[in-house]
Amino acid sequence: MDRSTPIKLIARSYTEDAYGVLQPTKSERTVYANVTSVTGAEWFEGGRNGLNPELRAVMFAPDYQGEEIVQIGPVEYSVYRTYHARTDVLELYLERSKGVQTPPPAPTPEPTPDPEETP
Repeated sequence: MDRSTPIKLIARSYTEDAYGVLQPTKSERTVYANVTSVTGAEWFEGGRNGLNPELRAVMFAPDYQGEEIVQIGPVEYSVYRTYHARTDVLELYLERSKGVQTPPPAPTPEPTPDPEETP
């Protein structure tokens, strides 16, 4: 199996600051997985249960430590289900994280007019 796609596993936790306010802290690590689309049956069943299944990441099971967020490229996904396929293989089923938007493309700069061409 091809496990050549780097993915980031992100764990979020909260620590209390000096004022007693919980501040989010994030730790991430990069692992390698085989990323594919979910099957039609998975997509259909997920939709019936209020989910929006998009991707499946197949990875080495000991690499996963219960993280709930997976970043593939610039997009963050939530892990909604895991499945131990074989002894050393784990499948993560992912949906697009709610409230996390894909960053928009950088704006194309307007060309500056040539002063010699202006009337």
